[in-house]
Amino acid sequence: MHNAQPWTFRFLRESGVLQLRGDPDRTMPRTDPAPHRALHLGCGAALFNLRVAAAHAGREALTTLLPDPADPWLLAEVTVAGSRPGDDDLASLHPAIHRRHTSRFPFTDEEVPEAILDGLRGAALLEGARLYVPDAWHVRSVLDLVHDAEGREAADAAARAETARWTEAGTGTGSGTGTEAGTGTGTGTGVGTGAGTRDGKVEDARQDGIPAYAFGPRQHDVTVPVRDFAGRRLLPGRGTAAFEKQPCLALLGTVHDRPADWLRAGQALERILLQATLDGLVTSLTSQALEWPDLRWAVRDPSSAMGHVHMVIRLGYGPTGPATPRRPVPDVLDIV
Repeated sequence: MHNAQPWTFRFLRESGVLQLRGDPDRTMPRTDPAPHRALHLGCGAALFNLRVAAAHAGREALTTLLPDPADPWLLAEVTVAGSRPGDDDLASLHPAIHRRHTSRFPFTDEEVPEAILDGLRGAALLEGARLYVPDAWHVRSVLDLVHDAEGREAADAAARAETARWTEAGTGTGSGTGTEAGTGTGTGTGVGTGAGTRDGKVEDARQDGIPAYAFGPRQHDVTVPVRDFAGRRLLPGRGTAAFEKQPCLALLGTVHDRPADWLRAGQALERILLQATLDGLVTSLTSQALEWPDLRWAVRDPSSAMGHVHMVIRLGYGPTGPATPRRPVPDVLDIV
């Protein structure tokens, strides 16, 4: 959620084990309360990228989920085996890791071919999850639930403050109109509001969160589930646009709803996003309706085998979203 990057890695030299740990300082207690389902999803996605990188290097990542019941923040242990033929299917996804960015911009009305959707369904199954593409009636129902969640968040000061921590500007300002990087100089807990480029590099002081240049335009008619992180704030240079009238949505879920399922769903999510990128699609994610238990239950299709939805994915063709900040390696990797 919100590019919080709630993970750390610890490499144990003696055993050669790489541990993936959740970062308790990057939780969202109001919208992702304990036991932190969304945090597990994000960490699962990071774990999948590690597996892809290992395969690309001709190695195998032997993974154990939740290896120590007494340590709930230890989410996985990975042993990267020595040089051996890697998983070609995983390795083929490696180029997409740096190309994939969330796009909160309008997509075209071109339909996504059924063959591509079938491939994405298969990607989910490979990771022990399911991807369901709802029909037009169900899509309208999901949009209604998202709008309900938006209204609830607008009336919930704690939820608004939590979102603002990762997305809003502090006391600083920024300038520029580019879409690939930001020159904001916000301080405090938020990101700068400016959007622009300088030598093609992100100039935002923060290394996490969602900067204003990645918000995308405000929807002229609200037809797709794209979260408007600006809320009621008017950002200089940010316009409005008409989005696709009939969005292609997919629901990612699992049969059960336990921490191990969340980690599998996170790996499935990243596998889907990387495969979609290689297929020429752009994507955006929304979890608003899933942050309220009663709405989350209503998002699912009761006739499907998917008991619990973890993410709503928007798929289509359109502009690639801009890159967002990443934490530096020394902040997320500890070698002991």
